Amino acid sequence: MATPLSVIHGPPLADEEGLGALTLPGWLREVCEAGGTNEALVFHEGGVRVAWTYADLLEQAQKVARALLACGTGKGTRVGVLMTNRPEFLAAVWGTALAGGVATTLNTFSTQAELAHLLKVSGVSVLLMERQVLKKDFAAMLGGIEPAVAEARGAAIHAPGLPFLRHVAAVGAAPQESDGIEDWATFLARGEAISPALVEASAATVTPADPGVLFFSSGSTAMPKGILSSHRAVALQLWRWRRFYQTKADARTWSANGFFFSGNFGMAIGGTLSAGGTLVLQATFQAEEALDLMARERVSMAIAWPHQWAQLAAASNFAEVDLSAMKYISARHAFGQHPTITADWDEPMAAYGNTETFTISAIYPSGTPEAEKAGSSGVPQPGMTFKIVDPLTGKAVPVGERGEIAVKGPTLMMGYLGIPLDETLDDEGFFCTGDGGRVDAAGRLFWEGRLNDIIKTGGANVSPLEIDAVIRQCPGVRLNQTVGVPHDLLGEIVVTAVVAQDGAALEEEDVRAFAKRTLASYKVPRRVLFFAEEDLKTTGSAKIKTADLREMAARRLEGELA
Repeated sequence: MATPLSVIHGPPLADEEGLGALTLPGWLREVCEAGGTNEALVFHEGGVRVAWTYADLLEQAQKVARALLACGTGKGTRVGVLMTNRPEFLAAVWGTALAGGVATTLNTFSTQAELAHLLKVSGVSVLLMERQVLKKDFAAMLGGIEPAVAEARGAAIHAPGLPFLRHVAAVGAAPQESDGIEDWATFLARGEAISPALVEASAATVTPADPGVLFFSSGSTAMPKGILSSHRAVALQLWRWRRFYQTKADARTWSANGFFFSGNFGMAIGGTLSAGGTLVLQATFQAEEALDLMARERVSMAIAWPHQWAQLAAASNFAEVDLSAMKYISARHAFGQHPTITADWDEPMAAYGNTETFTISAIYPSGTPEAEKAGSSGVPQPGMTFKIVDPLTGKAVPVGERGEIAVKGPTLMMGYLGIPLDETLDDEGFFCTGDGGRVDAAGRLFWEGRLNDIIKTGGANVSPLEIDAVIRQCPGVRLNQTVGVPHDLLGEIVVTAVVAQDGAALEEEDVRAFAKRTLASYKVPRRVLFFAEEDLKTTGSAKIKTADLREMAARRLEGELA
């Protein structure tokens, strides 16, 4: 009998429960009608507590939509949103959807050169931005990219450098001398002459198949790619995150991770508002402030990256704060072991996804028994199909064999900007992800890292993810990532970069000895190198740039390897 091929299917999409409208305007309408006068979001700025009910959220999104229509936006117009996690971000994204446009989220970690790239390739016609984030002056950066913006002074912009950009409006205080960028109140006032009925009519034209959002990849291997997703793809995931997390209306979710990344967008917004909960927003991450905010707002759920959990647990006020309201929190990390936390919630870590599938395409929801997960990355979600292919031939490999993960289904992107779809998908419509993995006979997916990150040492293939998961538990380790460094004899050697926790007296042999307790000898890092956190460049989504780290490690070890 022939060995089955590595192709696994999720259940039919038509059988999925818990879904509502499959457009962004429809989702907004449904959650806001259900939430009514309950708090949808809370935001603290300048000592002032800002709270929006669900009714407020809908009203503010409608105001943005009216202003956009007054600016001349039409069906499919791209509207840039360059903001941290603040109320206006949500109003801008859903206001764009109500006006029939495509919300284009832009990374606030961007340098001026990166922002110029994002604006040029996205072709946004209206830019809704935050004037300044910490020391980063986006108004000045925009003026450096295109001086004609400042010269427009409220009139329509016509600039060869950004040929599609017509209007820019900003949240935040303007300088004494105008920089030509419209303030938020003036922008919203544009819409006063627009009938609310026109917004309703615009929103009614939106279909699940229409382009809904334009997000960008995190740029861990190259310049960020523009990824266009349909309304259906985004709405499906917003509804699904409620199921993934098993959240209810008691979810009061803190997050400081930028909503301009699809994962953060889906997890926080979908996992909270779809369940009728409340977002507790922090614009930029600062551990002590975050803990005070969690205690003050009785936060019951927190969403963070691994390095942020470590920073929260190491914060000077960690032992003092009352976190007893926490319910949707895992004890996997030190934060969840706080003495006031008694939650036994299971974070759904068995999962796999990409921006190209607008977050999760395979998962086991919270509460799934460990025996069922079996160390996997979950099972396909409704409508999704995976296959594991030989990277060279593109043919499906037998069950259990390793290869490249390929995926298709209802949340798959509409395409990359500037790249024909036939150059992105294979002949069967699958997107080849560049990730390595396998499937088992039970229909579970196992992700094993980027194909070009797999370490080939002494004839063995080693997954850096497995090594990192072990070393992350080593006392004194704050942040870590493993790479392969070229070696004349072995091909590559395993090298782990570590950022130690403040005050930790951690030595290389301490980390290696810890790893030896769990890992096979050939997986134990040959070298452990220590770095300051600022030395490890990240993409803004907490992904250390592998190529840069590999190069730094090789330079550090130059002359030692033989």
